[in-house]
Amino acid sequence: MNYNCLIIDDEQLARELIKMYCEKTPGLNVVGLCKNAQEAMAIMNDQKIDVLFLDIQMPDISGVDFVKTLANKPNVIFTTAYQDYAIEGFELNAIDYLLKPIAYDRFLKAIQKIGSRSFKFEEKEETITLRADHKLYRIKCADIKYVEGLREYVTFYTEDRKIVVLESLKKLESTLPNYFSRVHKSYIVNTKLIDSISGNQVELGTIAIPVGKSYKEEVLALFEGN
Repeated sequence: MNYNCLIIDDEQLARELIKMYCEKTPGLNVVGLCKNAQEAMAIMNDQKIDVLFLDIQMPDISGVDFVKTLANKPNVIFTTAYQDYAIEGFELNAIDYLLKPIAYDRFLKAIQKIGSRSFKFEEKEETITLRADHKLYRIKCADIKYVEGLREYVTFYTEDRKIVVLESLKKLESTLPNYFSRVHKSYIVNTKLIDSISGNQVELGTIAIPVGKSYKEEVLALFEGN
């Protein structure tokens, strides 16, 4: 299995070392090297990241605090020169905690742990965990009617509530179950809950969601299949 990797460290030598380790390890594809969390978020909003190599002590926002902001976490491997953060790192369900200077054999042990862990929705239960308002929410995917995107935020709508999280619609496309479909640049809908399709919109009860021209054919196919 191939993993898209993102490396975040304010030290260039540290970034280059992890990059070199990734390049010599089959299945690891480095998609970016970042000096801080802000650069990382720009990349994460545009593409799916499977593994995050993350330094803890960085300017503006620490690696630990950055992970806390992520609604749907990739596999996180902390890299740091300090042992003091190990417990907090594992409390965030990190895959591993690598102490600098990092040896290649220790790096490989961390990579081998990936695959037995997942921070996305659990397929059997089809639930998803969202971080918002300083809380963690676990909701059933089947209860999500649609998701609306606005810049770097998305809003999940269920029958009785809405939850706003820091996330991108692009990343959610690969996270939500396959009965969810992108119907517009700003909307993902639960195709099982579509009542009708009229013109360039889908209707979920009394809610009308616009359908973009480039998405219409796929939406019709999924609707007919459900």
